[in-house]
Amino acid sequence: MVNIVLVEPEIPQNCGNIARTCAATRSRLHLVRPLGFDISDRAVKRAGLDYWPMVDITVYENLDEFLQRHGGDDLWLATTKAPRAYHEAAYQDGCWLVFGKETAGLPAFFRERYRDKCVRIPMREDARSLNLANSVAVLCYEALRQQGFPELSGTGSMAR
Repeated sequence: MVNIVLVEPEIPQNCGNIARTCAATRSRLHLVRPLGFDISDRAVKRAGLDYWPMVDITVYENLDEFLQRHGGDDLWLATTKAPRAYHEAAYQDGCWLVFGKETAGLPAFFRERYRDKCVRIPMREDARSLNLANSVAVLCYEALRQQGFPELSGTGSMAR
């Protein structure tokens, strides 16, 4: 099992795509406020997110609350400033994959605190970064691959 953490996400479409990845992989989604969008039942229904009920979602008021509850857990921070590539990490069952907001990434103090747990996705030097939803999918599936894809079958379709 994988925990996906979005710290102050700003773009609703990214969160929707990430929630869909969580639904498909049985991953848990953790959202750290402030959020750049509404996740009320009414807003979710209006957006047509029919898979939203399949996602186990926890919302935290701020990063401090998240760290108080999970700061000692197996956290892995995704950042373009990481010393190692994502595939060099060993992701255990129940690990936490943490992603920052689209415009600024994760706060510097947080990256410093967990420096040895920061990972990056290799890419060309003149590319800023991948889309947040794509980054989540890359790391989530690597963590699940290392765990043997627990409770997932290989029969699903990529597109309908």
